[in-house]
Amino acid sequence: MRRRSFLGMLPGALAAAAAQAPEPGREVAAPNRPKVPGTLSLRARRRGDGKVQVSERVLRWEVAQTAIVICDMWDSHTCSLSAQRVALMAPRMNQAISAARSLGVMIIHAPSDTMKFYEGTPERQRMQRAPTARSPMPILACPREPAEAQNFPIDDTAGGCDDPVRRAKTWPGRYPWTRQHPAIDILGFDGVSDNGQEVYNFCKQEGITNIALMGVHTNICILNRSFGTRQMTRLGFQVVLVRDLTDAMYDPRQRPFVSHTRGTELVIEHIETAWCPSILSDDLTRVIPGTDSPSRLSLAAPPRIGLPPREAPQP
Repeated sequence: MRRRSFLGMLPGALAAAAAQAPEPGREVAAPNRPKVPGTLSLRARRRGDGKVQVSERVLRWEVAQTAIVICDMWDSHTCSLSAQRVALMAPRMNQAISAARSLGVMIIHAPSDTMKFYEGTPERQRMQRAPTARSPMPILACPREPAEAQNFPIDDTAGGCDDPVRRAKTWPGRYPWTRQHPAIDILGFDGVSDNGQEVYNFCKQEGITNIALMGVHTNICILNRSFGTRQMTRLGFQVVLVRDLTDAMYDPRQRPFVSHTRGTELVIEHIETAWCPSILSDDLTRVIPGTDSPSRLSLAAPPRIGLPPREAPQP
């Protein structure tokens, strides 16, 4: 291309770019994920007090109606052993959510108390901009009620930290965590919120009815948060706990005096009995073959712009 021709085109190109640029002080809303076909097959385990103690049934969840909520997978913790277990879990969790994200599942990161770190990011703004949805009840934290506390399978009244000696406070502020663990990617159409009302607003806006909860800690935040198992179940969502991507705050020096691993399993069993079924993360990484294929309607050839219907271009 000649230099004169390029210079002649430059003003027009600059004008077109200026027309597409946002007005000063006006932000462009972050786009939300596209809704795509695909059906997850979840092997959901439940427990009961009757003759059948453990049962499993298959749930069919559409990816367009499904979100994964990642609870409190922080970059640090007041309990060193807890922080170490989170660090080991984070890469495995990232693999699972990456596969689910590629299928079309919504990923919501909920590292409580760290929203300042994500302020102004598209993922944070995406959740904040959803219009307020009317809920059947106030959306608040849901701590253990006395009846449940009386029959809770582990004693976590002392906090549940299993460090031999709890470390002295060496961090500024109330908590040592500042963000989600960096081994978990936040990208694409993901959302970031630690507010149950925001999560509810966004789910209602996007037609999300199914929530898979993963993260920590099973006996505290997974159950108690305003976006946790108790509240989301009461709000009418279909909820499952991802049992291989969670952990509990439990100290084997407390009742029932079992290993930390068994203590976590006991809490999972309690949730399966009282609140919601559990699944394995592998079920979130694939869809039923054929359910993600284009519909017959979308297989039709798109209309040719500028030509009458069925008219072939002239040579």
